[in-house]
Amino acid sequence: MLDRICAGEAGGILAWHPDRLARNSIDGGKIIYLLDTGKIQDLKFPTFWFDSTPQGKFMLNIAFGQSKYYVDNLSENIKRGHRQKLRKGIWPGFALPGYLNNSKTKSIDLDKEKSVLVRKCFELYATGGNTLKNIKQFLADTGMDSYKGNVLSTSCVQRMLKNPFYYGTFRFNGELYEGSHEPIISKKLFDAVQQVMNNRGKKKRKRKHEFVFSGFMKCGKCGCLITAETQKGHIYYRCTKKKQTCNEKYLREEALVEQMKSVIQKVSIPDDWRDNMLAELDREKASIQNEGVSFVQNLKTRKAEVEQKIDRLLDIYIESGFAKEEYQAKKSKLLNEKADIEQEIRDFEQKGNNWLEPMREVILLSSQTKILLSQGDKTQIRAFLKNVGSNFMLNSKRLEISPKNGWRARVAGEPMTSFPNWRKGWDSNPW
Repeated sequence: MLDRICAGEAGGILAWHPDRLARNSIDGGKIIYLLDTGKIQDLKFPTFWFDSTPQGKFMLNIAFGQSKYYVDNLSENIKRGHRQKLRKGIWPGFALPGYLNNSKTKSIDLDKEKSVLVRKCFELYATGGNTLKNIKQFLADTGMDSYKGNVLSTSCVQRMLKNPFYYGTFRFNGELYEGSHEPIISKKLFDAVQQVMNNRGKKKRKRKHEFVFSGFMKCGKCGCLITAETQKGHIYYRCTKKKQTCNEKYLREEALVEQMKSVIQKVSIPDDWRDNMLAELDREKASIQNEGVSFVQNLKTRKAEVEQKIDRLLDIYIESGFAKEEYQAKKSKLLNEKADIEQEIRDFEQKGNNWLEPMREVILLSSQTKILLSQGDKTQIRAFLKNVGSNFMLNSKRLEISPKNGWRARVAGEPMTSFPNWRKGWDSNPW
């Protein structure tokens, strides 16, 4: 603004108001200097009279000082209001998509309609099968737009998916705060979305051929990945030999699939066994409903300890005055730890964090193996084995697997031929 004033000829007239000059960071002393040097001859304000005399300049200086005080005081009041909201865990800004500003309580409320769409966006992206553009199109199709009525852009969708506000915390001026608003998603879902987004950022080498079991196993001799290639119309799997010379031999895909089917056959159970096992689980569940009380209590004790650490951290920061960046980093770590514990408590209360429900899933999966074996879909076979175990190795042309909890006894043993003592053979209480 001073550039515009000085650009005029000497003897120019400035029609403005002292308050507006102060709000635009104009120094009153500089204005008076321009009056003294003759670059400004007169000042005219709608509600303020000025005479270019020593007395007039003195009164003008007082007016500028009052205006500057008003602006600075207003700024401090706004910052004080922000600090009060932050202490209460209230987001001091306009509500994000999925939320509404409550003018009566000055807080953030859940938008019951749009919050469902926001949660669906996180769930769709977490599957890894949707891009940001797909999510943007989903929101456009459902009619969800910005508060100005515009269609959400791809960058807005990305910011939404990266915002911790939706699981109960928020970042303001570089510092993480625990919010008092109702979360739309769990932290587990948020972390899954971040993992997918990070993986998307990595460049992927384009493959000339797509092989179902390529990258699925490692070499049992040297630890390199097992790759695949086509020879004379057949697919062979072999060690990449990137670390050292390896004598692991080629294995034809048909032979590999047969070994995988053998593993699947070991965990297969008939339908009548499935029904009897599920009935037994229901009886077991009714008798141990109260066993999880101590587990939840331990989680709540851990949560209280983390809250005490957060309180002590603030006291240490105020008293010792160590670096603000270090304080913010430690606080962020503790708040994330607290959010993880709260998620464990919710998961346990909602699903019953014991061995019964995972065991039920194992039984249901095992009863579906006959369909899997009859169809012979290689992609489905790979997905099923991922549920059964991990750390797949190819050693001397033999498939080796590390079974997960609930599957160990069956993968290591023979196919089931009798129903008695089924719980011992299926890792009873593996969790």
